[in-house]
Amino acid sequence: MKMSLRQLFAPAFLAVALMPLAFTAQADHHDGQGMDREAMKERMEERRQEVYQRAELSEEQQAALDEAHAEHREAVLALREEHQARVAEILSEEEQQALSNAMHEMLAEYRQERGHGGHGKRGHHDDAAHEMNAE
Repeated sequence: MKMSLRQLFAPAFLAVALMPLAFTAQADHHDGQGMDREAMKERMEERRQEVYQRAELSEEQQAALDEAHAEHREAVLALREEHQARVAEILSEEEQQALSNAMHEMLAEYRQERGHGGHGKRGHHDDAAHEMNAE
């Protein structure tokens, strides 16, 4: 079975197309000013369907990609829970809070240095701090 370049790279293109939406939604949720979860899911689904249409994917390919995405999401959530449990074994709640506070301070300093004073859209530099802060 031969795959065209379009079919081969469709999952990567989908991920790239959805990434800005995911970062925006994550930043909005983090600030407490985001849209509700259902509206976000609906918007992401609309965006995914548009990407599928532009890539001219068959319904079978779309279903397979949706299944792969769901499996990936479940695996990431399970890994995050495992990581959080390990951090809880290493640090007390107070130490976790101190780590979180230190990361927030460093992020604020970084934003000031770069001229990003507000809590708007996040760039890729902010993601590492956010990931560690999730603990």
